Amino acid sequence: MNLLTTIAGSMMEGYFPKGWDLNKIDRLATGGPAEALRRASWWNRDFEPVPCNDYADFDTYMGHEIAREIQTSYQVGQPLLLILPVGPMGMYRWTVYFLKEWKVPCKHVHGFNMDEWSDAAGNTLPSNNPGAFQYAMEHAFYGPLGEQTVPLSQRHFAIKSELPTYAAQIDDLKKKQGARLVTIFGIGRVCHIAFWEPHFAAEFANEADWKAQTHRLGAKLHPLTIEQNALTSFKSRTTLVPAYANTIGPALFLAADKIIGGADGTFNRGMQWQGLSLRMTLQHEPTPWIPSTFMPTLPGRLFFLKELVEPLVADCH
Repeated sequence: MNLLTTIAGSMMEGYFPKGWDLNKIDRLATGGPAEALRRASWWNRDFEPVPCNDYADFDTYMGHEIAREIQTSYQVGQPLLLILPVGPMGMYRWTVYFLKEWKVPCKHVHGFNMDEWSDAAGNTLPSNNPGAFQYAMEHAFYGPLGEQTVPLSQRHFAIKSELPTYAAQIDDLKKKQGARLVTIFGIGRVCHIAFWEPHFAAEFANEADWKAQTHRLGAKLHPLTIEQNALTSFKSRTTLVPAYANTIGPALFLAADKIIGGADGTFNRGMQWQGLSLRMTLQHEPTPWIPSTFMPTLPGRLFFLKELVEPLVADCH
């Protein structure tokens, strides 16, 4: 007896994205690390999952990876475009540490926050609200860099007036200045990248149309996304979480020259929320119904806590 055998007529019927084959997803959840990390035919030859023993390793490794991109592009005089997430967040402390240790200025960096909470019309939280992603980035990354920080004019946030200009700005910097684009990302409970949700797939006739989308204002979020963020960012207070967000689309996050991903979704005492999402990302063939499945098709690294690829079996708490 499980969800698959009891879902008919229950409150969960119709809850998951229509394009999800729950039986197939359940099969992907079986086995241990070998099954979770087996190279798939669609993976980019330069895509690499990187296991981390604990949060300390995860934050340090991922922070170092970001810092090296900034350092290397500075050394060769190339503008660097970073698509930036708020979640995971621990790596920014180490990115700042390495850049300050190496004395690398960030005047060549252009930061594009990938998403922001909003209402249905795309109006966002004020930047001084502690739940706002702009607030989080200023306090975790831009502010701590001090004199080495990214210029104010090169910090971009997913607000109503600016998100629609991202695509043109990125295209212009790449064509005119030879800028390099790096997508830094986490993986959502429903396998979104940014807040590009799986149920959006129903709106498009084909994959090409889906991939052409640059952004969305007032994107309607899946209930699992709301509850994931209630647990990870709002200390379980679901009533604080907006039901909509502004977000970049696949035309931007899949245009990266390199990706740097992170999966650190564990709690404690063996509890976690991200093991299934990571397995779907790595082992389900690419489909707009599971946006994160396209990330392994790009060159780069996905850092993850080893606990997430251990067998996903019941462990009551």
